[in-house]
Amino acid sequence: MSHACGVGKPLPPDVVKMIMIITAARFAKGHSGVAPATAHALLDMVNRGVRPIVPEKGSLGSSGDLVPLAHVALVLIGMGEALYEGENLSGSDAMKRAGIAPVSLGYKEGLALLNGTQVMSSLGIFALMQAFELYQTANLAAALTIEALKGHTSSFDRRLHAIRPHSGQIFTADSMLKLLSGSQNVNKNKNIQDAYSLRCVPQVHGASYDAMNYVKGVLSTELNSVTDNPLVFPEDGEVLSGGNFHGQPLALALDFLAIAVSELANISERRIERLVNPSLSDLTPFLVKNPGLNSGLMIAQYTAASLVSENKILSSPASVDSIPSSANQEDHVSMGSISARKLGGILENTRNVLAIELMAAAQAIDIAESAAGLSASARKAYDAIRRVVPTLEKDRVIYTDIEKITGVFYGTGYFAGLFS
Repeated sequence: MSHACGVGKPLPPDVVKMIMIITAARFAKGHSGVAPATAHALLDMVNRGVRPIVPEKGSLGSSGDLVPLAHVALVLIGMGEALYEGENLSGSDAMKRAGIAPVSLGYKEGLALLNGTQVMSSLGIFALMQAFELYQTANLAAALTIEALKGHTSSFDRRLHAIRPHSGQIFTADSMLKLLSGSQNVNKNKNIQDAYSLRCVPQVHGASYDAMNYVKGVLSTELNSVTDNPLVFPEDGEVLSGGNFHGQPLALALDFLAIAVSELANISERRIERLVNPSLSDLTPFLVKNPGLNSGLMIAQYTAASLVSENKILSSPASVDSIPSSANQEDHVSMGSISARKLGGILENTRNVLAIELMAAAQAIDIAESAAGLSASARKAYDAIRRVVPTLEKDRVIYTDIEKITGVFYGTGYFAGLFS
């Protein structure tokens, strides 16, 4: 009760569900000193749709996510608030309607429920899944831009990347070649070398991909760990106090993920600029046929620049901060939940920047009348865009176009099998 001091909007129900699953899985390892009935009650909440209302703010990331986990535990003991069948109810009413008896906690069980990194882990899992999808979108957007600008594919030649063999770089170069395979538009501009935002896609996107895989490894380790305190070793007859609840491994990794995703937006915005700026291409100014009377996509680039700038602020690492708490007993904390939460803003901003690039690239392809020469993968993406957003003939409201494009490429399974 004393630890349930959270503020802010509630965490999404799916995140709360994940928190409870991870908590039960950790209890099942047998080092938390928790009765099986307590773990089963958590799983009953998961399976019967009881979702505690958990304010998003209040965790220092050590001793784990104390404050939000307290809001989860409140419902388990018949207190707090919960979402059940679409209604916000008291914890006791939600448990009663779901047919779950509140738990009467025994020794150690309160500590086990409050200590741990389940909140930042859950937020990190959902963020990482979105990050991988954004990586795929970024490759596709870059491919469409290269088609529109008649860029060169020699920079994706595997021989180049074999002698600097970062795995993400090699994987990205291969992905770009696959996306552009069969194109009749590429390798036709007059430049000896393309700009870095085109030429260095394997190095930039690939570095972000490597970072994502690093974070995946950290999260995989964390999900198979026991992070409460103290921990019980029944085979030795000992109970040991330690610091497995400290969120620093996750805090550093999630700050790294924030930077990796932000870089996808950074380089995308530079490609948007190359599409709309007539001094950088042979296309019409701002990608409209009558630029004297129409602004075209001029201000769409403004929006992308604004989002990229905001990402730079959000990418400032939370993990380098620490404020002592608990009468200076907890004198170094991770701030890992802040690292996890601010990722949400970066992901949303990057989704929109990439949608603007996709919109601009499709428009550039129409201006250049090069749709007939697109590769199969690029044509599929172009057609998907044109099914929801028509060619821009003259100025219109385009915020809805951005929204429609995000709806095509995110959370729809569009990329299933494309890069395997």
